[in-house]
Amino acid sequence: MSLKNRNIFPQIALRPEVEEYLHNVYTNEELLADLGKDEAERVFQSLLSCLSHPPSHTCLRASTHIHSLQDIQQRLEQHLTQQVSGCHGDSIPTPILHHPLLPDVLLLPVSGPRDVGVLKSEVIVGAQCGSAVLRGAHVFAPGVLSAPKFMRAGDAVSVFSDVEGKCTRGAKEFQGKKVFLGNGVCTMDRSDIFCAEGPIRGVAVRMVDALYQSPSFDGVLPNKLFLQNLPSVVVGHVLGPRPGERILDMCAAPGGKTTHIAALMRNKGRVVALEKIKSKVGKIIQNAQLLQLDCIKAYCYNSIQAVSSDPTQQCDTDVPPFQEESFDRILLDAPCSGLGQRPNMAINWSLKEVCSYSPLQRKLFTTAVHLLKKGGVLVYSTCTVTLAENEEQVAWALKTFPCLTLEPQEPHLGSPGMLGAALSHDQRQLLQRFRPELAWGGASDEPSPEKLLLKASTDTIGFFIAKFSKR
Repeated sequence: MSLKNRNIFPQIALRPEVEEYLHNVYTNEELLADLGKDEAERVFQSLLSCLSHPPSHTCLRASTHIHSLQDIQQRLEQHLTQQVSGCHGDSIPTPILHHPLLPDVLLLPVSGPRDVGVLKSEVIVGAQCGSAVLRGAHVFAPGVLSAPKFMRAGDAVSVFSDVEGKCTRGAKEFQGKKVFLGNGVCTMDRSDIFCAEGPIRGVAVRMVDALYQSPSFDGVLPNKLFLQNLPSVVVGHVLGPRPGERILDMCAAPGGKTTHIAALMRNKGRVVALEKIKSKVGKIIQNAQLLQLDCIKAYCYNSIQAVSSDPTQQCDTDVPPFQEESFDRILLDAPCSGLGQRPNMAINWSLKEVCSYSPLQRKLFTTAVHLLKKGGVLVYSTCTVTLAENEEQVAWALKTFPCLTLEPQEPHLGSPGMLGAALSHDQRQLLQRFRPELAWGGASDEPSPEKLLLKASTDTIGFFIAKFSKR
């Protein structure tokens, strides 16, 4: 696969002021002095390109607190074989890889971009739906924006993503900017998708020949596998939870990291999960029940207000607010601008919206420091690529809270922290920034297992992790 045919999608579309802001981040004075202008510019252009494409692997977190990895892999192999036997063409089962440093992870290489011909009949889907299709999902009815006037179940169609969000729901055709995702077979008539009673649920188009081919995992082995980005799994291991500890997940929805923490504790101890949006708390509880993790207690609560002002309150209560120094470990997977998420072909946020997260993150971080016991561990993470939400937050935290010390991370699969926040070399080495732009490039047609595993650890979403201890 050459570099030329890897860039089959346009670069991520951003508002001009947001693109200029990111450009300034990736060409800051420290970086220019280290890389030179041409190389810094190349890395930035690589970032814009890779963000619109999916990561090279699908990462599945195995429920090894319930089942053996061998049993889970065997069941997964059976499922993949059944998927292939139900498909047309010369498909072969997707190989399953183990990660040498993540004992609860199974990896499936994503095949693509593939040579797929465009059909005459077109279905247009929204950008969010399109991103899901690129990661192996079928097209669900609420994601369909446009379909041919006489489309019937059983029709073969080409699926396109509306990049700029300009397609009107219910349209019969669309001439705006769109990106081809692959071909599928309709499972619904047009009249069913756009019925007068409102949008219906269920699969509207079953993808059979996707540009990026990855198995569909909708409802597959639900108590054995959890679909999760690889850096998000790394976060749980970096936190290092131990059985019997009391741990807080401050921004917990939908519960992927919460359940991972509980699983690493072997369901012994207490994991308190806070989420301020009520509708999302149910998802945390649902995932905890599905994975048989009853050490999790989830509450609808704003974590900024999680420090109690009542000195008579018991320290070991599981109900917020909490006394200071109540938790052995705290995960702050902070709300962020999400600019590291992949694939993402367009982000329509203003610069004001992108920059609005840093003050919120600092308020949450301050609460976390107060709630952490002396000798405890605090892990801060985001899924964005800015300095202001990552390395600059670390610099601020170390200056604001002298009680905090940066700690080494295990495992350390990402790159060091990025230049530009006036952190020392040693401090940046203790940080972990997943930088897919550095892995973006050509690949051999038949990479070795070693190269596949390296790719799986580097060609990920953009992500950041910092680990602190409290003296």
